[in-house]
Amino acid sequence: MHVVSVAERPDLVGELWGFGDGWPPFMLEDSVALLMSPLADRFPDLQLLLLDGDRCVGKVHAVAFGWDGAEESLPDRGWDEVLLRGSRDTTPTAVSALEITIRPDVRGKGLSGIMLGALRDAVRGQGFADLFAPVRPSLKSAEPLLPMAEYAARVRDDGLPWDPWLRVHVRAGGRIVRVCPMSMMITGTLEQWRGWTGLPFDTGGEVLVPQALAPVIVSQTGGYAVYVEPNVWVRHRV
Repeated sequence: MHVVSVAERPDLVGELWGFGDGWPPFMLEDSVALLMSPLADRFPDLQLLLLDGDRCVGKVHAVAFGWDGAEESLPDRGWDEVLLRGSRDTTPTAVSALEITIRPDVRGKGLSGIMLGALRDAVRGQGFADLFAPVRPSLKSAEPLLPMAEYAARVRDDGLPWDPWLRVHVRAGGRIVRVCPMSMMITGTLEQWRGWTGLPFDTGGEVLVPQALAPVIVSQTGGYAVYVEPNVWVRHRV
């Protein structure tokens, strides 16, 4: 297996969109995600593919954005905000990962760590000192009512994060900074949410949705529901 960038293999750009990610349908409805399409043209060196022979088995989306150097100024809007900034900033100063995905049939082999390492190298190669990631902890959906700050602070006996995906980042040299409480926002009518989840959405208030990291907030009188996803800012000095 080897990692290539879209800059090196522009003929493979379609692979960035060519295999199912395994995301729940509602996670594909963030309107800001439309800005991911131009990334291959704007930042081809930061869009990476993991090849097993001729087959693409992993991918990375990342964006360069403007940052003033202060950790406290990292946006509460996390994923959405860095993608917005990356679409308009003319003098980016840092890079943020947006997605690192491995095909389901080859997961559990440490490939996500390889992709993260390749992204760190690519960021360094582009002359940036900092790689950030608004991390979506992989097991948080099992505890949607637990505050993200409490979840992210949970560690094993060896001091490493309890969550596997946070643990990969820390092992690679990353450091947890803080929670970004409004990293993604997904809105839709109740009918749309029924289609995305198969749930009735016939009550108001908080509704627990499989694979969501927090409850979905439902307004029966308004006829809509809103999901606000918290993530965890991780900083890599590369």
